[in-house]
Amino acid sequence: MIRKSLRRRKEANLSQLKVILSGGGTGGHIFPAVAIANEIKKQVPDTEFLFVGAIGKMEMEKVPAAGYKIVGLNIAGLQRKLTLANLSFPFKVISSVLKAKKILKEFKPHIVIGTGGYASGPMLRAASSKGIPTLIHESNSYPGITNRILAKKVSKVCVGMQGMEKYFPKEKLIYTGNPVRQDISHIEAKRAIGLEFFGYKGDKKIVLVVGGSLGAKGINEAIGPNLQQLAENNIELLWQTGKPYFETAKQQTAPFANQNIKAADFITKMDLAYAIADVIISRAGAGAVSEICIIKKPSILVPLPTAAEDHQTQNALSLVNRNAAILVKDIEAGSKLIPEAVALLKNEAKQRELAENAGKLAMPRAAEMITEEALKLVKK
Repeated sequence: MIRKSLRRRKEANLSQLKVILSGGGTGGHIFPAVAIANEIKKQVPDTEFLFVGAIGKMEMEKVPAAGYKIVGLNIAGLQRKLTLANLSFPFKVISSVLKAKKILKEFKPHIVIGTGGYASGPMLRAASSKGIPTLIHESNSYPGITNRILAKKVSKVCVGMQGMEKYFPKEKLIYTGNPVRQDISHIEAKRAIGLEFFGYKGDKKIVLVVGGSLGAKGINEAIGPNLQQLAENNIELLWQTGKPYFETAKQQTAPFANQNIKAADFITKMDLAYAIADVIISRAGAGAVSEICIIKKPSILVPLPTAAEDHQTQNALSLVNRNAAILVKDIEAGSKLIPEAVALLKNEAKQRELAENAGKLAMPRAAEMITEEALKLVKK
């Protein structure tokens, strides 16, 4: 079987390229996978793609919305505490590996790429056992358990953060950065459009608050009760709250409507939001951190304290330790977040310093570099 796979690889014509991508559970796994697929399609237009996700997870909705076919494995993570769900875990792993092998047999990919998440484990393990080229991308500064396990088996490991030699085999490691949405490049040219789109004049400082698509409880509860401080300092606000907090935020911002202190449950035009922001307050997911570097904006990062292995704090420190961002702990956000934001918005020299240092950490060609590594493996 391995010899047949190797022979098929050598004979592969890139015009008939077939790629499986597997990753999900969170946007931090899904959106890099979609960005990689988009870049492969750009370089090899006739490529046939198949995504493999976990049944019931958000990738089963987000991937088709991006225009790609996806199939699901019946796989879930092992709970950290003792639960009845853990009893079924071994059986789900076995059934997922068997289904992964069936998918490989039917689709016959030239390469399998994983970006983390439950489904990528059995999919990449099955592919590597059959001699099919495999590549994983780890976006965070502290890798997830799936990628740590897979690293020993796969052909290549691409990483979004520096200093990952302590987690992955050095000979397989390529520092690529994290793929980000393409519309955020050159946002400086979009400021006027963004001001008109969101209804600002551009004569005052604007702080953008984002906590992910669902919002961030700790950030929201720090912003909402302290809007008066922003108004008193002549600061305007564009605040993505997420749906769970939005009704509360509407009531909190209502008295300040004439001062351009605004809330939205979700911002669809993030490129325009970034373009008008003077300072950004954000969680420290790998994607958010990478985008802040690309757009070269000063930021205050509030890591999610419940993130696995506290990886968001490590992501934030990758900027903070290089004087490229300010960190406020979630537990201290209620008392410190708004004062830090006000102080930063009044200090233009500090804003420039953070923005310049963040820009030095940007990796704008991440998707291209990952694609180049993938195509090298196919051609090898």
